[in-house]
Amino acid sequence: MQPVWSRVGCAFRVLRCAPATTTQSPRRRGEKRSDRRAGNTQATPYDMIRAVLRALWQLLGWIELIALTAVMYILSFMPKPRLGDWYRRLFGVWSRAWVHALGVDLRLHHKNRKPLPDRFIMIANHPSSFEDVGIPALFDVDSLAKIEVRDWWLAGRIGAAAGTIFVKRESRESRAAAARQIREHLARGRNVALYPEGGINGPRLQPMFRRGAFGISLETGVPIVPVYLHYEAIHDFHWGRHSLLANLRNIMLARNNRANYYVFDAIEPHLFHDKEGYCDHVYRLYLEWQARYLD
Repeated sequence: MQPVWSRVGCAFRVLRCAPATTTQSPRRRGEKRSDRRAGNTQATPYDMIRAVLRALWQLLGWIELIALTAVMYILSFMPKPRLGDWYRRLFGVWSRAWVHALGVDLRLHHKNRKPLPDRFIMIANHPSSFEDVGIPALFDVDSLAKIEVRDWWLAGRIGAAAGTIFVKRESRESRAAAARQIREHLARGRNVALYPEGGINGPRLQPMFRRGAFGISLETGVPIVPVYLHYEAIHDFHWGRHSLLANLRNIMLARNNRANYYVFDAIEPHLFHDKEGYCDHVYRLYLEWQARYLD
């Protein structure tokens, strides 16, 4: 099931996926190179038409998102036993509507040589707020999120109804409760996604990963599927000290709207003796991917 406006004409899809950066036309007669370097060029009619059509495409995305949000919010008040797989699938549609509304060109790159397992723990680096919708837009997973997300207007209730697990990072008791919930979700055959950096602390990898996910993988025998997230305009996508609304605005106005999600082969827990060695091995892989795709 795809969002309604996702099936609109190819021309709009091309415009949506076009990077926000502009290309320079050939230097006109009499134009000085210094003027070109200073940016003293006029937009061509094609540039203006493309900008207008892209804005219209995003407007359609916001209309779609608002309609889906209203429907999902109302449905979230249904008794929890009745909110089954159908609501989680609708949550994936809602996440893709967010991608459309924000105007992001989200690309999934399959670097895995083998098919993904039926059940897995997905991990990813966490440079932006966008992956909160980017990951569920591409994968059928229940995400682990900070407890503050539960209080986000509309989105918090929708996420909770869709199976999101919430944790208070500073609380040992909350982390233990979240670990139990992750095991329960895995036992029911669900896949879980989380960010072992433990939060958004910068556009680059943090000095280490937290080991909780690796311990659960060893205990349950469920493999870890690593995904490396790369935003070409990383400083526009990065969520720093500014508000969430400011971060969403920066994403919409990003100079380059391409988001690359690289998924790699699952890592089997039986290859490791303890969670420390397991975690360190995976962290070194992320350092290699950072050097390859970001540096």
